Amino acid sequence: MKKIVILTGAGISAESGLGTFRAEGGLWAEHRIEDVATPEGFARDPRLVVDFYNARRAQAAEAAPNAAHLALAKLEEAFDGEVVLVTQNVDDLHEKAGMKRVMHMHGALNGALCGACDHRWPAPMVMAPGDTCPGCEAPAARPDIVWFGEMPYDMEEIYDHLAQADLFAGIGTSGNVYPAAGFVAEARRSGARTLEFNLEPSAVGSQFDNIRIGPATQTVPAWVAEILGS
Repeated sequence: MKKIVILTGAGISAESGLGTFRAEGGLWAEHRIEDVATPEGFARDPRLVVDFYNARRAQAAEAAPNAAHLALAKLEEAFDGEVVLVTQNVDDLHEKAGMKRVMHMHGALNGALCGACDHRWPAPMVMAPGDTCPGCEAPAARPDIVWFGEMPYDMEEIYDHLAQADLFAGIGTSGNVYPAAGFVAEARRSGARTLEFNLEPSAVGSQFDNIRIGPATQTVPAWVAEILGS
């Protein structure tokens, strides 16, 4: 086995205290997705949206990587082949765990984006509506988050990796959000073995060859130990 492609979703960060979309309580439960995670919501009430992501940024800054994040970083370092990690998460827990190469298909809380010129820069801990872009000086700063209705980042490169994968693993993803929900079918089409880690089968769980049920902090380290033969 030469190449492992891994997709992580909100479930891997939940055990670090960062709530999932659909969890009861927490930041997401207080807002409609249409209001805080769409370009239309931002146009309608930029203050609400910016404050929402300020709160999420502060929450993520305090979170620590858990055993699943640490195990994946160990896999990247020790695997005798290539490990490609794609995440739907906008936190930086994979990087905090020590991963060198993380593709954030839905953007990142610690990034800012200019709506006028597409310039990107590190976000301050607290953003404000009308913040100016350091590139073109337009008052068009926004969180560098891919909202519903926008195209996820790095899709061409991700599909290239899926086409070359020997093993595709999905960890803590709901299988409800496309295009990520289609990655397992894409990997299978190219002949990859497929494995899901979740608390329960995802919406696309039937498409995986195997499913390991349980907390990611238990199932992922055990799997990494198997892969590395330790």
